[in-house]
Amino acid sequence: MAANDLDYKKYMMLAKRNKRLWLISALAIMTVVIIGSYLLPNKYEAKSTVFIEKSVIADLVRGLAVTPSIEEKIKALTYAMTSRSLILKVLDELDLNLKKTGGAELEKLIKELQSKTQIKIRSGEGLFIISFQDSNPKLARDYVNILVRRYIEESTSSKREDSYGATKFITEQAEVFREKLQKSEDAVNAFKQGEGSIATMDPALLLKDINDSQERLDNLKITEAQLETVLSNMRQGVTVQSNLPALQKRLQELQLQYTDNYPEIIRVKDEIKALEAQTKSESGKAVSQERSPEYQKTASQLRAVRQATVNLNANIARNRALLQRIPAARSKLEDMEREKNSQKTIYEQMMARQGQSEVSKQMEVQDKSTVFRIVDAAVLPIKPTSPNRVKLIFMGIVAGIAGGFGLVLLKDLLDSSIKNADVAKQLGLPVLAVIPRIEEPLKLAEQSRRDLRLYAISGVYFMLILAVLILELLDITIISRVVGKLYS
Repeated sequence: MAANDLDYKKYMMLAKRNKRLWLISALAIMTVVIIGSYLLPNKYEAKSTVFIEKSVIADLVRGLAVTPSIEEKIKALTYAMTSRSLILKVLDELDLNLKKTGGAELEKLIKELQSKTQIKIRSGEGLFIISFQDSNPKLARDYVNILVRRYIEESTSSKREDSYGATKFITEQAEVFREKLQKSEDAVNAFKQGEGSIATMDPALLLKDINDSQERLDNLKITEAQLETVLSNMRQGVTVQSNLPALQKRLQELQLQYTDNYPEIIRVKDEIKALEAQTKSESGKAVSQERSPEYQKTASQLRAVRQATVNLNANIARNRALLQRIPAARSKLEDMEREKNSQKTIYEQMMARQGQSEVSKQMEVQDKSTVFRIVDAAVLPIKPTSPNRVKLIFMGIVAGIAGGFGLVLLKDLLDSSIKNADVAKQLGLPVLAVIPRIEEPLKLAEQSRRDLRLYAISGVYFMLILAVLILELLDITIISRVVGKLYS
């Protein structure tokens, strides 16, 4: 604590000893800062607050119309309002770019305006604030108002163009898909009526028909064999022909055992002769038997059976061929139906979108989706927003005090002379004696008067500085107006 008090007293003595340097340098720094603050050009800020009001109609037509949300609109604000195209239109209306003949100068002006334009978005409240700073308050006000008006006009116009373009595009696409759907339906109907008719057949019924036909075919074959036997019998005489071979065989067996005089052999030979004579007599009757009604009826039945057999074989072959073609026909029909359904789904979606786009177009044309409402238009700013002279003057006072004391310390550091006996001892020099300073009363009195004058002048000057600070705190801009007139 003693060391701190010693250092404090040391610095106070150092400041007192160099009071002229401290006060003059401090006041000079303050003066330079104050003068510099008034030499800085005034910047006036104009503001406009715009509210994006969501229409009640937008909620009523939700799902029927497609409208951009407020969040999407606000998100694009920063880029849209500082876009080159929009700023060029504002410049044309303000006649600011007429003086700019070169492209480089125009681009520089656009970048300068973009840097001066600030947009603050309050997405939760649906508000955005546009501010612009310039040394000309009228220009700042007009720029902000024209920028906001131009943006609202451009936004409304672009929304209408987009709505018209979207409606036209969807209508054209709906017509295209309607034609495709019609072609698909025609192709499916033509296929069903022609080659694809077999796709609707039931394979189980075809198999049943094949089995029934095969069963009837087997029965017909039996009938055919029976009819052929009947006709053969009618032509050859079935009884004689069946007994004669048996008797001949019996005769051969008997002849192997007995002689021709054996009674049984004689009897069998007589029977064979009788049957042979009967066969000869019936062979003439066979020709007349083929012309008999019974024979013709049986032959006609046989022909009918054979024709039915041919028809059944053809039916079975046809049904088997149909069974083989059904999978391919069904696959092709399914592909065509799938294509038709796909075209139909797209067409229905297009028609639904067309209705939505029409509602959206009407909403955009009549500005029913969202409404830009200017809450506060930019007014002519009276008080400059920069420079902040109160802050600069206060900083100048602090900097003056610190800078003056810093110069005093710097002077003391640059002074290499021995100022007291302690310094001599630290350097290892022998101290033989200490001669006290002898002050003359007249010189002390004169020095005291000079110090009082210095303090008085410094105090008055500092009071002037404080007066300037108070004027700025009270928003009295007399000095800035005077400086402005001098430089105008």
